[in-house]
Amino acid sequence: MPSFDFSSELDMVALKNAIDATGKKIIGRHDFKGTSAKVELNEKDKVVTLFADSDFQLNQIKVILFPEMEKKEADCTKRLDAQTMQKVSGDKVKQELKIKSGIDSELAKKIVKLLKDSKLKVQAAIQGEEVRVTGAKRDVLQEAIALIKKSITDFPIRSGNFRD
Repeated sequence: MPSFDFSSELDMVALKNAIDATGKKIIGRHDFKGTSAKVELNEKDKVVTLFADSDFQLNQIKVILFPEMEKKEADCTKRLDAQTMQKVSGDKVKQELKIKSGIDSELAKKIVKLLKDSKLKVQAAIQGEEVRVTGAKRDVLQEAIALIKKSITDFPIRSGNFRD
């Protein structure tokens, strides 16, 4: 029986490239000259940290960073979970953006429920951070992909690993 997986993997290389490009733009901008504005990536913990002298500068860094990320990988800013802004030494501020990777159990259950409620003749099974969808015909699986891509727009989901 044909099957495929819904997954949500982060392209770490594209993220690194976007952060490097953002760093270069920050260095080149005159309004950031002589400030502590910078962007750091902690690959191990999957956290992007923004540093700035004020709230306004922090928001300006986001204005530079988000389009750079979207250029490299579509919808990847939807996987960022912004933490609260923190004051650090003096007037400086920092903010952490945690990167969500994989499909969490809540979203996986939502996908399974959407497929069951749609009355499509497919079976969905949660397998770790992926959802495997199995059906009798390829056309039904394509309908399932279209349904999920149309229904879930708040998190980037890919369909792949198609098997006949």
